[in-house]
This record gives sequence, structure tokens and C-alpha cells, in this order.
Amino acid sequence: MLAAVDLGSNSFRMHIARHEGDAIRVVKSAREPIRLAAGLDENGNLTAEAMQSAIDCLSRFREILNAYPVENLRVVATNTIRIAKNAAILLPQAEAAIGHSIDVISGEEEGRLIYMGVSNAVAIPGERRLVMDIGGGSTEVILGRGHEIVQVESFSIGTVKTSANFFPDGRLTEAAFEAAILSARSMFEDAAPPYQPQHWRKAYGSSGTMRAIADAIIKGGLGDGKITMLSLNALKQYCIQCGKINDLELNGIKPERVAMVVGGLAILIGLMMEFNIEVLIPIEAGLRMGVMWDLYLRATKRDRREVSVQKIASVFNTDMSRANRVMDMVKSLYQQLKPSSDNYLRLLLWSARLHEVGMVVSHTGYHKHGSYMIENADMAGFTTSEQRTMSKLILSQKGNLRKISEALVDPDFAKAVLALRLSVMLMHSRAEIDYEDIRLKMKRSVELEMRRDWVTLHPTVAYWLQKEIECWREVGVDFLVRTNV
Repeated sequence: MLAAVDLGSNSFRMHIARHEGDAIRVVKSAREPIRLAAGLDENGNLTAEAMQSAIDCLSRFREILNAYPVENLRVVATNTIRIAKNAAILLPQAEAAIGHSIDVISGEEEGRLIYMGVSNAVAIPGERRLVMDIGGGSTEVILGRGHEIVQVESFSIGTVKTSANFFPDGRLTEAAFEAAILSARSMFEDAAPPYQPQHWRKAYGSSGTMRAIADAIIKGGLGDGKITMLSLNALKQYCIQCGKINDLELNGIKPERVAMVVGGLAILIGLMMEFNIEVLIPIEAGLRMGVMWDLYLRATKRDRREVSVQKIASVFNTDMSRANRVMDMVKSLYQQLKPSSDNYLRLLLWSARLHEVGMVVSHTGYHKHGSYMIENADMAGFTTSEQRTMSKLILSQKGNLRKISEALVDPDFAKAVLALRLSVMLMHSRAEIDYEDIRLKMKRSVELEMRRDWVTLHPTVAYWLQKEIECWREVGVDFLVRTNV
């Protein structure tokens, strides 16, 4: 069984499902309108009340999860937690409440997961499609063909701020709607050319907001009963006639969601106008379904992250013969160090493959350039935390260790750094190594045992080892080197 928890800016949602044949069948869903984005204060911090609401909700989700034999679970956080300045305070408490780690994903990665959910639900091979998702804090637009993503963008406009900024007193006027629509259009106009109708055959709306708008149109008998400009304008005029959000009755929509639908309506009209969309098809698939498909693919050894690493290495002309030598060495050395888990292993191997990616900028300080590039690159499948970890590993491959000293308190991370640094050093010295002849341990100190003739055959090894001993001692770790026959 699979489960996905989506910590959205408007609502927290959860799906528990089972993979059956070519489909994922949802067996249990839960949703709570946390309104996390509304809990951001003027300084960009989440209020104590907002954080407590989030924690309480996740505790309740955990109780539901415990009733099912879930094998693979992923919890993802989107826009509000991405931008909250005090997210680092919330996340540990939230992880304790749900009993699982939380992945803060980029807007682009959110878009890719949304598209993955939609493409598997539609299941029309080769269909050229546009997928849009209007959330509480951001809007994602994705162009694709079949399961392949052609282009993805995330825009920092969502229903919560739009409703708060343009309808602050709950009054629904023509002027307020026009201002909200114009603001939305200004966000999308520069990005519009690649998303024009000649690039796709059908357009889909995956968010709960779009499905709510579709319900309001259909059940209210508005326009032509579809999501078209005619129907959206009819819904807008109905809102204006009602005059106030509190007086607005939309069939099938709970009163607490009405304000979000109004903000989403303005954004959707702006999108339809800028992208020249005639008909939008609402679909019951999106982020959570995409997360579960991603979990399934990882479980079947089809990890999108591997493809991303290959792409980055190719784009920046990484010397794969050197990268593969470091990967082989780092895997052997890291296993000798006996980490408590394999949590860092794949990230370490990918970092080894990309350790020289910064060479494309400069051979001087390439580890610093590579670190920046990997932390900020758009890498499908990776979370911001994973990219940050790889960035630190690449930064740590040479030079002093003071720059990452805080991260070294994690014993497994320290072992990963040690394995990578020694592997890079040995690769640079062009030593022909039989890994069976190396003995490496790391507890309170580092103990390295090597063959004496290596030092004779490769004089630079002794030089670099002395530098390495000094670097580790600067961060309080003794480094002992022994040679044998």
C-alpha cells in the first residue's frame, strides 16, 4: 500500500491507496482546511496558532495511517512551508506528529508530480496536453506529451493571497474582480508563449479549486456548463450580484471554501485569457496521485532522480571516466565505515558522479561552483533537502572542513564526507588501487591503513594525506595513518 500526504497552503490532504495492475486505487482520503498560508504574519513567519493547527492535523492523519498496512509513505510540503522564514521550527515538530520525514519540494517539482498524477489518470499515450493547478500559495503550469514533461513552471500566485488582497472585506465588486484578474494576467503574460494552444490538444485543471469552480458552474446552471470563458464570466457575475462572500452560496461547496474559490476564479480567468484556453477539463488527479506514482516507480527501480543526475552530468560535460572511478572508490570506502543506515548512500554516489560539475565554470574552486549549481539546479525527483545534502558533500570534497563543521555532528554524514574526500584524493593521485588493501574506520577518530608501496609509487599520496590529517584535526577529529607491507 502507498500513502501520500500533501501539506498545502490551503488544505492538508492525504491519500492511502493500493497499486493494482496499471492503476493506483485510493482506499482512504482525508482533508483538513488548515489555511496555512493565512497563518503567515507580515514578517513571513508562521504564527504559533498556525503551526499548532498543522501539528494537530498531522497527529490525526497519523492515527488514520496506523490503521492501514502502508509500506511506502511520502509527506510533501509546498509553497507556504517553502517560503515561511520559521519553517525550520515547524518541520521537526510536524515530522514527530506524523511519524515520518517531510520533503519540502520546489514549485517545479510540485508541477512535475502533479503532471505525473494527471498523465497516469488520463492514460492517453502521446497526448499533447497542458496541465494547470491553482493552489493556496502557488500555481503550477505544465506542458507535456504522454508521460513526458516538456516544460514546467511555478508561479507565486495562489488563492489565499488573491482572496485576502483583492477581497479583504468580503465585498465582491466588478472593480475588485478586474483588479484581481489583471494582477493574475501580469504574473502569466511573460511566460505565456510556450503554452499557447498550438502546443497542446487538451487542457486539464487538476486542483481542488478548479474542480470546485466546475461544480459551481454545473450545479448552478451557469454559462455552457463547462469551464470556458463564458461560464467563468457567468460565475463572476453571479458572485458580484451576491455582493459579499458571506452571502455567496455555491452548490456543493462548503462555506469555508467559498473565499478560496473566489480567489481561484480570478486567477483562472487570468490564466485562460493569457494562454488562450477555450475549454478546461477538470480532473480528479494531481499532486497526491503523482507522489504515489513516484513512490511506486522508486520501488520498481525507476527512480527519476537517476535520470536527473545523468542529465546534469551530460549538460555540463562531466568526465565520466573520472566520475566513475570516484563512485567505485566511494562506495567501497563508505561500506567499510559501516554507517548506521543507507540514508546517505545514494546521495553520496550521485555527489561522487557530479563532484566535478563545477569545472564548467572554473577549475579554480570548482567544488564551490559545483556546490552552488547542485543546490540551485532544477533536478526532477529531488527535494530541496536532498539537493542541499549533495551540495554540502560536493563542497566538502576538498579544502578545509570548517565550512561544513556543523553538519559533521551527524556520524553518517561525516563518514560520507570522509569517503568522498579520500576517493577524490586517490583519483587525483592516479593510484591504481585494490580496495581490499585499504582498511578504514571512523569512530571518535579516523584510522586509515594502506600499503607502504602505494606511498612509494605515488609520492603525492603522502602529501595529500598530511593535508587531510590537518583538516580533520581542525574540526576536532584525530586522523591516524598506518602502512603495512
